Amino acid sequence: MKVFYLLKQGLLMLFVLSALIVKAQTGSISGKVLDETGQPLPGASILVKGTTRSTSTDADGNFKLAGLSTGSLTLSASFVGYQTMDKPVSIAANSTVSFQLVPDAQKLNEVVVIGYGTAEKKNLTGSITTVSAKDFQKGTITTPEQLIQGKVAGVNIISGGGNPGGGSTIRVRGGASLNASNDPLIVVDGVPFSGNSIGNAPSPLSLINPNDIETFTVLKDANATAIYGSRASNGVILITTKKGASGAPQINFNTNNSIGTVAKKVDVLSADEVRAYVNANGNAAQKALLGTASTDWQDVIYRTAFTTDNNLSIAGSFKGVPYRVSAGYLDQQGVVIKSDLKRATGGFTLSPKLFTDHLKIDLSLKGTLTESQFPNDAAIGNAIQFDPTKPVYAANQFGGYYEWINGTVPNPNAPRNPLALIEQQDNHGNAARSFGNARFDYSFHFLPELHANLNLGYDVSKGYGYTRVPIIAAQSASTNGSYSNRKNIEHNKFSEFYLNYAKNVESINSRFDVTAGYGYYDNSATNFNYTSYKGTGEALVTPVFPFAVERQKLLSYYGRFVYTLADKYILSGTMRADASSRFAEENRWGYFPSAGFTWRIIGEDFLKNSKVVSDLKLRLSYGETGNKDGETIGNYNYLSRYYANTNTGQYQVGNTLYNYFSPAGYDPDMRWETTTTYNAGLDYGFLKGRLYGSVDAYYKKTKDLLSTINIPVGTNFTNLLTTNVGNMEVKGIEASLNFVAIQKENVTWDFGFNMAYNKRKITNLTLNPDAGSKVSAGDITGGTGVTLKYNAVNQVPSAFFVYKQVYDANGVPLEGVYADLNSDGVINTSDQYFYKSPDPNFTFGFNTSFTYKKWTVNTVLRANIGNYIYDNVSSNFGIRNNVLSTQGILNNSGRDIYNTNFQTSQYLSDYYIKNASFLKMDNVGLTYNVGKLSANGNTTMRISANCQNVFVVSEYKGVDPESVTGIDYQFYPRPRTFTLGLNVGF
Repeated sequence: MKVFYLLKQGLLMLFVLSALIVKAQTGSISGKVLDETGQPLPGASILVKGTTRSTSTDADGNFKLAGLSTGSLTLSASFVGYQTMDKPVSIAANSTVSFQLVPDAQKLNEVVVIGYGTAEKKNLTGSITTVSAKDFQKGTITTPEQLIQGKVAGVNIISGGGNPGGGSTIRVRGGASLNASNDPLIVVDGVPFSGNSIGNAPSPLSLINPNDIETFTVLKDANATAIYGSRASNGVILITTKKGASGAPQINFNTNNSIGTVAKKVDVLSADEVRAYVNANGNAAQKALLGTASTDWQDVIYRTAFTTDNNLSIAGSFKGVPYRVSAGYLDQQGVVIKSDLKRATGGFTLSPKLFTDHLKIDLSLKGTLTESQFPNDAAIGNAIQFDPTKPVYAANQFGGYYEWINGTVPNPNAPRNPLALIEQQDNHGNAARSFGNARFDYSFHFLPELHANLNLGYDVSKGYGYTRVPIIAAQSASTNGSYSNRKNIEHNKFSEFYLNYAKNVESINSRFDVTAGYGYYDNSATNFNYTSYKGTGEALVTPVFPFAVERQKLLSYYGRFVYTLADKYILSGTMRADASSRFAEENRWGYFPSAGFTWRIIGEDFLKNSKVVSDLKLRLSYGETGNKDGETIGNYNYLSRYYANTNTGQYQVGNTLYNYFSPAGYDPDMRWETTTTYNAGLDYGFLKGRLYGSVDAYYKKTKDLLSTINIPVGTNFTNLLTTNVGNMEVKGIEASLNFVAIQKENVTWDFGFNMAYNKRKITNLTLNPDAGSKVSAGDITGGTGVTLKYNAVNQVPSAFFVYKQVYDANGVPLEGVYADLNSDGVINTSDQYFYKSPDPNFTFGFNTSFTYKKWTVNTVLRANIGNYIYDNVSSNFGIRNNVLSTQGILNNSGRDIYNTNFQTSQYLSDYYIKNASFLKMDNVGLTYNVGKLSANGNTTMRISANCQNVFVVSEYKGVDPESVTGIDYQFYPRPRTFTLGLNVGF
């Protein structure tokens, strides 16, 4: 018994000792956070670096963290408008530490990504805007550019429609070209994207997971972009993805599940209204065609769409090496039936440091697989036009879908059943994309200010798909069905190497930062056009082997010099030389310089100690950039090429038929488009950085614009030649304002506002600068070959060229009556005039976020003013001859038919040019930060609810006033989306 007693006492003492040891291994730390004057900062954040442990200060600036492991760690204190401060501390039973933060307007010392390097915000000479993850658009986001929609002054992002994964048109300061691309260069973690479309995928950017993105940096003026030379006339967007960090592994899972509905349909006549219109205006034969059904064809092809987006990431460090692994899966339905996108993504980053941190390595690899189902877009237009008095289904040989027929065949002049167009066409596409790079940054031991940087990377994509229409489909009655395959491959690889030397020379109060580098880029694309078949198996198109490979190479040398004097005066200059295989040897090289000057007025003695002004900086810059858009220029267009004629143009020798070869037009003098930009900017900050922003004014002039012009017969192998003949100028003003209205312990409220004015004008379009000219820039649906938009001297690009409508005393448009603008007594094409354009004069963005304790409400609004749209729905369908067709059918019409009562189409009447200015609420959301779910504080949860495309205020009565082309017809509607999200971290 005594032995058991002693054993019991011994175990008791062991447990007590263990508890004391455990207790001794934990401690707490408390302290205070003060501002530069010694006043407490309530609501300041305190973080234990490398962990998820954090807290905030109370109303008196006090904080406390308990249950910390004893030993050394680092605390980080941060507050809006102040520089973040890190302090190493030693944790004991009750440790204390205090922080006194220094004002930092807009985080001026924050390091931002620029071309081939980084820089502190306060030292920037170019016009650069950075948007981080906390400010991204919320909700169901399927392509990266949607994250910053409405967030950056001068950057207009317009989605092409509501199709799943559908891309957007991105315009930085309006674009600088006519026929070449106006898209900005996009660089992801140092990997430049070609910008080419990827076949069998909704859009190139749909193959990037938005959840992996940490920041967007937009380079807007030439001083910021010229180091990218020939690819930078339309701006540069640098995307930085999330990386791992030192510390224990952090696992994050988020899921967003949403319901999408059609926000607005085209306002067409109901079945009863069609019956009333036909009975009132039709003849006996037309009245006899009326049906008894009441079908809303738009309801038939639209649906409530469900989307789920799930992402998992693990980030941390292993034996001191930071890493991040991520995976995502998106399953998105479109509001048009049989439109879907499934996307699986994966990513991996590794950031080791070697040789006592002298060698920093960033390894990045990302991959995406998508499976898409594309609807027959013609169904959208047919749903507007098809007779609503007819049923969806009928007993016939066309798969049981009602169709207008002539005897036993479909009426060739009638629209097809909208549901049949979708259900009887299978259009599937699969795409795969992988991109990545390895970046090595070596700081020399003998000269640590000198860095050598090597960047090796690739971007490979493959797409394959098919389109199939059965024999029984009315849409393929003339071809007896069809089946076709398609495949495309794109390979891009590159290598970049540069040296950077940065040195502070205190004796002359100066800093020198010099960069010099080299780049080699090799891009190739191959399109495989497989055999297409009729449903009977007869070949329609047989491919010719071998397949042509489009290949382009770019060789570059670049450099940058930045000199800073007294931390107040900054002078920078860049130069890039590019050589492209798309040009003849004598025109191959392009040279793109820039220069910038910044005066940090806040550093002057009269403002240095100001309690009101926290930042004031003047920026002036000049630069030249290029545009070598490959899709427009093409390969070897400077050489004479020959193409085989069709089989109808053959020559017989004996029993063999040979194709003729014909020469194609070419321009041996084709060269770079070049844009010269002047920019003046002012960055400001007040009230310790709680109110800050910038104002920029710019002027851009592009010369040698590529344009297709008429040339004299006999001077080339074509009468239309794409060559460098045009000039264009762009003027604009941008402004942004951000305000932290409330910053308390439990309440914060901030606002962001941006606006931009942009005006483009063509100044030359011919080889003879004194001659006037106009070039077609877009046709409309309806009349054969009816050109609506033109590029013309002294006009905005793609301006509408129309007749001036005449109205009666009641304001009703008179059919076929137009103003005789040249007063010659005859109405003809000489009376057409340029009237408005799709370009907005002003764009606005507004966002606000209000937080009370654990609740946050946020919203984003956008507005365009001065943009116009052509109502092609009304001009094509809103006439009596459409409803009361002479082809033995009846059709539906838009409600505009009651306003005009036109008998025939008046396609070029300016009546159809509508003011499309709008105000949109893009997003409104509510978030509840549950906070810590476990005692150790390692598990956190956040719940969110969002609504996207909340409302639109506009005079335009169509489906949506926002259009890329400025022509409203057969538009895939942008859905109104309701999203519930959950984010868990542990």
